[in-house]
Amino acid sequence: MGRDLGRHESFNESSLLQSAKPQLPMGMAQKATPGTSLEGIRPTYLYKVVLLGSTSVGKSSLAYRYVKNDFKESLPTVGCSFFTQTLNLEAGTVKFEIWDTAGQEKYHSVCHLYYRGAHAALLVYDITNKETLNRAKLWLRDLEKEFLPDEIVIALVGNKTDLAADREVATEEGEEFARTKGLLFMETSAKSNHHVNDIFMAIVSN
Repeated sequence: MGRDLGRHESFNESSLLQSAKPQLPMGMAQKATPGTSLEGIRPTYLYKVVLLGSTSVGKSSLAYRYVKNDFKESLPTVGCSFFTQTLNLEAGTVKFEIWDTAGQEKYHSVCHLYYRGAHAALLVYDITNKETLNRAKLWLRDLEKEFLPDEIVIALVGNKTDLAADREVATEEGEEFARTKGLLFMETSAKSNHHVNDIFMAIVSN
């Protein structure tokens, strides 16, 4: 299993509204080199992931850590940022398209545009800020309006475990909410690279 360095782009609200178009249908899309047989060739699967949550919970830092294996304290998002990452597995190659949405309230009304065609969503909150968990619950309601229960994999992610001394949300509280809603759950730290790879593996393996 290996990862290739991905890329990162940014989009603002107006450019998305102008260029939005239907995504691939649900289910990972298999591709092959034109003019060659699929036999003996590792299939490539496209997997779209959206990151949702309040501003400053570390969504962009999680994506940046996963794609670049590096950490930046501040990565403000305007509208949406776009990352790609390639994951090589025995069964084939998974190409992640990671859509990192801005957490500010003014962008909330257009976030449904980013959901289209998503296979998974990470609902990210900051373990040192209880209100961000409450906000993550609101994002979950939005997803429940857009998708049927079996259409999308959703993971609740408690970020910033490197700041455990300032914790406001107990691990058990996050686990219990995720259990009652049928979500995956994991606590992470983009800064210390704690469980960052694991959460992306979990959603693609589920």
